[in-house]
Amino acid sequence: MSTILEPGQIEASAVMPPFLHLPPGNLFALRAARLEQLADGNALGDYLHLVARLCRIQQQLVDNPPSALPVAEERQRLCISHGLPPLAADSLVREGPWLVWLQALIAQFDNEASGPLNDALQLLRASDEHQHKGWGIALLAGQYDAVPAALVPFIGAALQAAWSSWLLALPKPELKPADSLAQCPACGSPAMAGIVRNRGKHNGLRYLACSLCACEWHVVRVKCVYCESSKDLRYTSLEDDRHAPGKAPLRAECCPGCNTYLKQHYLENDAAAEALADDLASLALDIRLDEEGFHRLAPNLMLAPG
Repeated sequence: MSTILEPGQIEASAVMPPFLHLPPGNLFALRAARLEQLADGNALGDYLHLVARLCRIQQQLVDNPPSALPVAEERQRLCISHGLPPLAADSLVREGPWLVWLQALIAQFDNEASGPLNDALQLLRASDEHQHKGWGIALLAGQYDAVPAALVPFIGAALQAAWSSWLLALPKPELKPADSLAQCPACGSPAMAGIVRNRGKHNGLRYLACSLCACEWHVVRVKCVYCESSKDLRYTSLEDDRHAPGKAPLRAECCPGCNTYLKQHYLENDAAAEALADDLASLALDIRLDEEGFHRLAPNLMLAPG
């Protein structure tokens, strides 16, 4: 049976932007390379190098997954048909299929020399699965006080690798927008940053990058993703003599209505920008906006706030 589209529907379908932009299979290798590039001369250079190392391990895990997609096809269909995320983080983190990813990640580290890295690994190895799960639940709930700060990047790396792998294993996901603009349609997690793309059918479109699975979904520009206001939005960037005014590749969209902000990466000004890596490398902007009274609601699972 064929469907006949009315003229208005034809025009709408022709201009309707693609809703999803899925991450590439080598996401974590690209992220590691970007982190290494950004580490030089950065005040957090040593930390960026550590996260780059974790990203390379994440890529190894995605290339050789320690577990398969934990959501059966029928459950996927039911979730999508009801507008629910098929990889719902709040339920899967409790069910625990990601725990084998954490064990596989820890196993990639040899016995490290003494120091903070070794102390964190020793704590992870000495803790049982129940404790690991509790930390994962707390981290995804934004309860950072319940997770030792030194363990956040390890727990976060395992969670990200698992969910990104599962996202790429979904058979052609036809996802629907979530109730909130800032909520990932694939796993229900909050957005980490916005990305204004610069190529092909996505050119000029803003996509929000999930803090967990790295799925990207389209949200119109010049609109606060938290209160949906477009009034008096301002765009703030760090001063950089390399870029002309208004051409900074990273700018924070600040909303005076709800006093929140979200970082945005403009690929036309820096095609190599990567949401998580550039976010970590620009924490000075977060400090500045915090001093101005704006609040950050976008988590980065590789760093505990403060």
